[in-house]
Amino acid sequence: MSRSLLSACLSVSLLVPAIAQAVDRPKQLVIISFDGAHDNALWLKSREMAAKNGAHFTYFLSCTFLMNEAAKKAYQAPHQKRGKSNVGFAQSDDEIRERLGNIWHAHLEGHDISSHACGHFDGRLWSEADWSAEYATFHETLENAWKSVALQEPAGWQDLVDHGIKGFRAPYLAATAGADMIAAEKKAGFTYDASLVTKGPAMPVEEDGIIRFGLPLIPEGPNEKPIIGMDYNLFVRHSKGEEDTADSAEFEDRAYAAFKEAFDKQYAGARIPLQLGFHFVEMNGGAYWRALDKLVSDVCHRTDVACVSYSEAIPMIEARGKLQTSGL
Repeated sequence: MSRSLLSACLSVSLLVPAIAQAVDRPKQLVIISFDGAHDNALWLKSREMAAKNGAHFTYFLSCTFLMNEAAKKAYQAPHQKRGKSNVGFAQSDDEIRERLGNIWHAHLEGHDISSHACGHFDGRLWSEADWSAEYATFHETLENAWKSVALQEPAGWQDLVDHGIKGFRAPYLAATAGADMIAAEKKAGFTYDASLVTKGPAMPVEEDGIIRFGLPLIPEGPNEKPIIGMDYNLFVRHSKGEEDTADSAEFEDRAYAAFKEAFDKQYAGARIPLQLGFHFVEMNGGAYWRALDKLVSDVCHRTDVACVSYSEAIPMIEARGKLQTSGL
């Protein structure tokens, strides 16, 4: 064998393991979610962002934003006064009509419509019965949403309400310790929960039939101090929870750097799904939404990246055999 042919054969043999490893590597999953899902302008903005980049998002809806004045007076969360909500209610029937259109079209576009309960209360001390009552209110509110504002509901809406809303995130990420919330979730027909916080990106775990996800702590800022990968937590760190538009560009750069560093670490490493959470509020002049848009535009087009909803992520994770049954 000639020296040149031998060199070529050796080069190919060295490349084969690397090629095989690249082919076998799973896609990097990026799971973006929004809590509240109320402001109609941000419904449109997020849907356009997703469509532009081939992404699917998860929307954790607070059901008081589908309650008109009559429903507001009737709503009573566990251990709360009637007509109280920590996040308010819809301001008009027209606002509800527009919101329903956004929810329905987001569903048709492949996004996840999920539950954030109703009045955004801290349920850490709630019983199974308390959670079940709030879940029942959520279901009833969506079930009657179109007729409550004198609209003809689209064919398929009831199927979405009865069978298509599979996920839940507790307000304030305040999950009940123990089995009560999980038991209520199962009875309500949920299959996944996204209320936990993990030390870093982590695979979900299955607990009594519910697949549990956690928003990760990610390094951020000059000292790379860990922070929950969520816009509100960045807002509190950057400006102590007070709106600061003057430094909006700096906050955007810091947020994007944190998001991208967390992505790059997984992309180059174990490819654990990266979860990031946002709200339908453009804090600090929209800094965190701009950072999100930049990240999604950068990574979601890659052939080995999938920007997916929680529902889409679950079978992809299960196919990897990475779903665990132990606690996080």
